[in-house]
Parts: sequence; structure tokens; C-alpha cells
Amino acid sequence: MKYVFYITAAIQIPMFIITVYYTIISLFGIYKKKETEQFTPCKRFALIIAAHNEEMVIANAVDSLRDLDYPKKLYDIFVIADNCNDRTANIAQMHGARVYERFDKSQKGKGYALEWMFKRIFEMDSSYDAIAVFDADNLVSKNFLSEMNNKLCNGYNVVQGFLDSKNPNDSWITASYSIAFWTANRMGQLAKSNIGLSNQIGGTGFCVSTEILKKYGWGVTCLTEDLEFSCKLVLNGEKVGWAHNAVIYDEKPITLQQSWKQRKRWMQGFADVADRFFFKLLYKGIKDFDFTALDCALYTIQPFIVIGLGLSTLLTLVQSVLNYPMNVFLIKFLLNSLFGIGDKLWNIISFITLVYTPFALLLDRKLGLRIMLWYVFYPFYILTWIPISIQGIINKNKKEWDHTIHTRVISIDDIENEGLENGKESLA
Repeated sequence: MKYVFYITAAIQIPMFIITVYYTIISLFGIYKKKETEQFTPCKRFALIIAAHNEEMVIANAVDSLRDLDYPKKLYDIFVIADNCNDRTANIAQMHGARVYERFDKSQKGKGYALEWMFKRIFEMDSSYDAIAVFDADNLVSKNFLSEMNNKLCNGYNVVQGFLDSKNPNDSWITASYSIAFWTANRMGQLAKSNIGLSNQIGGTGFCVSTEILKKYGWGVTCLTEDLEFSCKLVLNGEKVGWAHNAVIYDEKPITLQQSWKQRKRWMQGFADVADRFFFKLLYKGIKDFDFTALDCALYTIQPFIVIGLGLSTLLTLVQSVLNYPMNVFLIKFLLNSLFGIGDKLWNIISFITLVYTPFALLLDRKLGLRIMLWYVFYPFYILTWIPISIQGIINKNKKEWDHTIHTRVISIDDIENEGLENGKESLA
């Protein structure tokens, strides 16, 4: 029975350290400084929407980009109609986008499509200072390019915007997704930005300078091309900036089945990237005393951390029903006295779930009455990450792309008007 205790301690101690680390980092997200420096619009952007059979949502995505509060002569909208067999290309063109159709059944997925499109943009007569990437279901706040222009003028080469939800109240799943993203934006991305760490590219709503793309190349085609490119940047000494006021709304999956498929793909990508980048980042972090690289290395192993937390819970339950022999009593007493690892770990997690996360939502005026009701289901959503992470690690070498079907037809004006109503409802 003593081995159960040793195994439990071996898992709980690193999980406790990691949990404390992320909790400390998150504290720096409580404060949001005012963006006082505003630059005159000067950067020229190519805006790319990667789309695969998105005839239901592509029109509103293109329209939201056409209506940005930024000089129209300083940006162009491109749509990649990637292996489409519907009306995506025609609709996008009718709404003013420059459409490029791509047909390649052997290299499927967003990463390949972006690589293909970047090469074409580099060959154009028009020159662009930066390229911004979006998904077909996205709606973009009118100030997006103004915020990106400010960050680029401040010296950043890559910038991620605030990933929001356009359908948080459709189901308990969409509400849980939204809560998770809102919390990550505030206590993860903003916190890291405030202390000078690199942020993580979120797959959509990010901007990268053409100079950086040409210098390092894109070259990322895995299931989580955003994470792979983030690691590539950090290895080359670059940091991803954060634009908290540049908002991108995307459609969250409505059902648990849809969500499961999407998150499994994410965890497959994480496991794949961790396998290829974790030790490189760890080595760079130790060799160069580069805390940013160490933080990025830790971020890549999220599936393993989730499983570790799950195992820690299970082993704590097993441990609680066992009687330990005298030869491990002193070790157990010492660990509990000095650390109280099991109890303290889950006290922290309970505090984060019950108190800290709602507080984070309040800071960005996201804790409305409806979200409070949906929040009851949030712990179950968190628990589903454990089997999903296990599946992701097991299937990390499978590169099949499960396309998420988007059907939520809503405009940026609808979102902003609803936001005004939610603002009145907010408990903040």
C-alpha cells in the first residue's frame, strides 16, 4: 500500500507546483492598463479568411471586415475557398472579398491552406506590412485593425486579439467554452502580456508581420498550427503581443459531441507539438535563462497536466481509504505538514472554480445572469477534458481534420447590440 502513497506524492507535488505557478501568473491579469498611445493608421494589412464549405457564415464574416474603422485603402480581404463544393467562393466574392480557390485532397487543413495563400500574397504587386488571419465563422470588432496597427507600431511583430464568443447562451457547452475563453483571455493572455511573457496565438484573430513570415516561413501544418507557430517564434526569440481590445467573435460548438471532436483535435495537436518542441524549448530556457521559453514549454504539455490533475484526484481518493503502515507514516506526516499537497491542491482548484473564475468574468463584464445559470455545468465541462486529453495523446499521430460545421447566422451589429443589453444585465 505504501507505493500508492509514493505514486500519489510523485504526481501531486508537480501538479501542485504547476497550479500555484499558473495561479500566481493569473494575478497579473487583474489589472488592465489603459492603452493611451494611439498611432495614426499607417500599416497595410492583408486579411485572410480560411474557409471550407462555409456558405452559411462567410457573408457576415466578410461584411464585418469590410466595415472596420480603418482606412479602406490600407487593407484587402482575401478568402481561401479551400476544397469547397458549396457556394462559399461565390458568396464571398459577391460581398467584396478577393477569392482564391484551392483544391488539394492530399494536403487538407488550415495550415496547408494558409501556407498556400501566403506564397501568393508574397508574389503580388501589392505589398503588405502584416497579414491577419481569421476563420469563416468570425465576426470582428470595428477597431480590430486600429488596435493591431498600434501594437505593430509599438514594435510587436505578431499580435493576438481577444477571442470572444458569438453564441455563449446557445447551450451549456457554448457557455462553458465562453467561460473558458474569457478566463484564459484575462488571467492567461493579459496576465502574461503585463509581465512581458509571450502570448499564445489562438488560431484566429491574430496578426503577423510579412517580414517575420518571410524570415522564418510559416511551415506549420499540424492540427494546432497556431501552437506550433507560437513555439517556432519563441525558439527564434520572438514574442507574441496581446491586443485585449481587438475582439474576434467565433461560433462555439453547441453539442457535447461536436465539442468533443473539436477539443480532441486540439489535444492531438498539443501532444504532437509537445513531442516536437517541449525539450527544445526547455533546453533553450535553461541554456539562455529564458523564462519565456520555459513558460511556452510548460504550455505545450497541457494534455499531460490535465491528466496529471485527474490522476491526482483519483489517487487522493484511493489514498484516503487506505491504512498506511508505520514505515511510511513519518513521510506522510512530513509531506502533509509541510505541503498538505492533496488538500491544498484541491483547495486551490476549488477556489479557482467557485470564486476566482467568476471574479475574472466580472472584470470584463461577462458575468451576466444567464452565464451564472450556465456556470453550474462548467465543472462537468472541465472534467470532460480528462478523457479528451487521453484520446488526444493516444491519437497524436493521426492528422485527420474534423471540420466543424458552422450554422449560426449572426452579424457584428447583432453582437454589439446584444453586448449593450448584456452590459445592462452584467453584475459588474
